[in-house]
Amino acid sequence: MEFKALKFTNGQNKEFVAVLRERVNQYFKDHDISTYGNASMFVKMVFMLLLYFIPYGISVSGLVSNFWILLSLWVVMGFGMAGIGFSVMHDANHGAFSKNEKVNRFIGLVINLIGGFALTWQIQHNTLHHSYTNIDSYDEDINPGKFLRFSPHKPRYWAHRFQHIYGWFLYGLMTISWSTDKDFVQLIRYKREGHKLSASRSFRRLMVELIGLKAGYFAYMLLIPMLFMPVPWWQILILFVAMHYVSGFLLAIVFQSAHVIETSAFPLPNEAGNVENNWAVHQLATTSDFAPKSKLLSWFIGGLNYQVEHHLFPNICHIHYQKIAPIIRQTAHEFSLPYHVQSTFVRAIWMHGRMLRMLGQNDSIPV
Repeated sequence: MEFKALKFTNGQNKEFVAVLRERVNQYFKDHDISTYGNASMFVKMVFMLLLYFIPYGISVSGLVSNFWILLSLWVVMGFGMAGIGFSVMHDANHGAFSKNEKVNRFIGLVINLIGGFALTWQIQHNTLHHSYTNIDSYDEDINPGKFLRFSPHKPRYWAHRFQHIYGWFLYGLMTISWSTDKDFVQLIRYKREGHKLSASRSFRRLMVELIGLKAGYFAYMLLIPMLFMPVPWWQILILFVAMHYVSGFLLAIVFQSAHVIETSAFPLPNEAGNVENNWAVHQLATTSDFAPKSKLLSWFIGGLNYQVEHHLFPNICHIHYQKIAPIIRQTAHEFSLPYHVQSTFVRAIWMHGRMLRMLGQNDSIPV
């Protein structure tokens, strides 16, 4: 089925958008700073890469044979993998890491090193999730498959009444699917739906590139460890799954706790393909911040506790979100628009759990 873009109502709250953009732009002018990253971003990039590759290097060196020490190293790799996703490739693939687009493209490719594929990620995240947040059949982040129900507009099955219990265990499988079959399924589907894949590479070339990247990934993540690590092959598989489980769980709880909670709206377009609100107001209604006072959490997850700021200004580097958050909050309140924020990460996770239970036990909920 061909993809059909939705249209947002630009007239409603148009003044809010203009005022907000003017105030945020003025902040950067007044402080004479760039909207892009600075030296701290490069320091963070190096840290996250080392957090991932140093434990890997120690593992394949053959110097460690104790399984529990190796397991600890690969758990650390899981944190490094999540950190790369949160704080490095995410900003780069949004064009916010550097003012140099070539630098953004290059750093954005780091996702390929941790099992993903930059092109399909950009379509799923930048094009679909950011454009159509929480809209059923458009935002793939709320369409994880039949085992989980993230939208009140999806069919409710018997097993969903327990999803607030088993859902947390499935979250850890997210990046395993991502590194195996998901990119292939998405690439084929995006071509069928008519999404623009690449201006310079054919679909066949992209598929060959994807196969090569996956082969290279499994060569260095499984084959090389099996050749050089002094442990049985099945233990290496356990280490690989453990790394992905940690990373997948961290990524899932951060993103879902910002969009699938009790304050979230799940609007539907009308038959003409129009969404009632304008795009900016839609983001306010479907997104929530959390833990704005937690500097350490914010640092590690790439400012994604400021999801409202990120969705309204995805081209601004996350190191600025804490400063522009009061501007957005004040402007939203002046125009009597929602600005959702949960005081702590634990509260956001708790609200996500309650939302899972509501979605699993009720066919429809207020949205």
